[in-house]
Amino acid sequence: MPHSINLITTLAAAFGLALLFGLGAARLKLPPLVGYLVAGMLIGPHTPGFVADMELASQLAEIGVMLLMFGVGLHLSIDDLLSVRKIALPGAIVQIAVATALGMGVAHFWGWSMGAGLVFGLALSVASTVVLLKALESRGAMDSMNGRIAVGWLVVEDLVMVLALVLLPPLAGILGGSGGNVSAVELLKTLGYTLGQVAIFVVLMLVIGKRLFPWLLWQVARTASRELFTLCVIAAAVGIAYGAAALFGVSFALGAFFAGMVLRESELSHRAAEESLPLRDAFAVLFFVSVGMLFDPRMLLDSPLHVLGVVAIIIFGKSLAAFAIVLAFRYPLNTALTVSASLAQIGEFSFILAGLGVSLKLLPLEGQSLILAGAVISIALNPLVFSVIEPLRRWIQSRSDVARVMERRTDPLAALPDSTEPKFLTGHVLIVGHGRVGRRIANALAQEGVAVVVAEQNRETVQTLRGRGIPAVSGDAAEPAVLIQAHVAKARILVIAMSDSARAQRMIDTAHKLNPEIEIIVLTHSDEEAKRLLSDRPDRVFVGEHELASGMTQYVLDRIKDRGTDNDQSVTTTT
Repeated sequence: MPHSINLITTLAAAFGLALLFGLGAARLKLPPLVGYLVAGMLIGPHTPGFVADMELASQLAEIGVMLLMFGVGLHLSIDDLLSVRKIALPGAIVQIAVATALGMGVAHFWGWSMGAGLVFGLALSVASTVVLLKALESRGAMDSMNGRIAVGWLVVEDLVMVLALVLLPPLAGILGGSGGNVSAVELLKTLGYTLGQVAIFVVLMLVIGKRLFPWLLWQVARTASRELFTLCVIAAAVGIAYGAAALFGVSFALGAFFAGMVLRESELSHRAAEESLPLRDAFAVLFFVSVGMLFDPRMLLDSPLHVLGVVAIIIFGKSLAAFAIVLAFRYPLNTALTVSASLAQIGEFSFILAGLGVSLKLLPLEGQSLILAGAVISIALNPLVFSVIEPLRRWIQSRSDVARVMERRTDPLAALPDSTEPKFLTGHVLIVGHGRVGRRIANALAQEGVAVVVAEQNRETVQTLRGRGIPAVSGDAAEPAVLIQAHVAKARILVIAMSDSARAQRMIDTAHKLNPEIEIIVLTHSDEEAKRLLSDRPDRVFVGEHELASGMTQYVLDRIKDRGTDNDQSVTTTT
């Protein structure tokens, strides 16, 4: 009896067609993920010809979600996540409520039951983490404040969906689905049990995992075996994700995310991220292919108005809600637009909710099909949504009446306090961005008695800095008003310590117009960005990898010189 080769067939078809159509999409100036979705449609059950194994494809896609969330955890620290909690937590909850209400309203108009509307609305309210991460990575915005807010927002959404998945079965009877009614006490017990499981998992990871897994990674690294190191990284990501789901009821994605966060404590975290990158990219492709396989193109012909309604809620409804929420928290217009674009799609949790709703006889099969159609269309359009952020921002600001509202001039954190000492208002160093790099620069200069002013988008960070006596203003420094409030016209040096070349170019232009004598220092992470920025006349561009190599080289040379002096020996270089 011949052995099954379903896995090999599925991988070969998925990777081969994804490459073909991804390349075609790139040639047409479209995002490659559009080609991946088309490849999935062609090998799915809703189109003629070869049909790949749907179950295998979905499991492979789940691995992609795990690895991508693991990669995010390697880039984000606990402090990064906590720094955006004041906007991510209430923002995500309010946005979920608004989107769910919109979905329930449309479902009621279509004649569906309240339970169907609830499941439908919840499925439309949660964005895909995978799509967001690919969008942020392609724009180099993962480590930016906007990126951290968007990721933190989606982490909160994922936690809410974990609770929804646990609570829907006992509530199904009340909502008109299968299953008996449960008492309020039983419901509270279920909720408490779930929250307790999640809390235990988080505590174990932050207390024990934070010490155990970095130690294990170091022990493996000491073997000098690259394959063992890569195996350790992948085993940690997938193993912790599975353990989180099996033992604590936490989703695979959240489990992998916390695995990355605890491994970030290791000095080898950068190597871990680098080693796992090829696998993350490969399995991310499988995620998009698997989404395409679920899509039935006939939905576009059978229910075009229903599909348009779903897409409108996803792209416009919940995005406008998020836009208003972020502005209400007095964050810059750029942040509001970025978070809105991040949420203008749905993905993996939406499929799980839809499947659960159908199994509980809450959601009709038509609802599941509409959710899948909305996911495919919104994912395909999401790169386009991101591309209109900058033109839309300029358009809004060109309308003076709207721009005045967006600038939030009444924000007490948008200008330096009246009590700011004169030394901070002239001849100072203006630092844009108080992340890992900016924070170290500001602390070092402050210790040397150098007057420093910080411009930062994170309002909580600005409040903390002011509490420490460091002048800071809140806002997007790409806007001239923010640099003006930070007294760029009288600053001696401008340090742009954030890696966003487009915004950095606007800062450089503004600084040169207001202060032609100012010295400008810029951080970037690629040679291409460095060349582009040098054309805007900054005095110095620091490329992260170059400076790291330069510093290490200098340290080695200094050590060699010290040893040569101590031992009175010369050093011979062999080529």
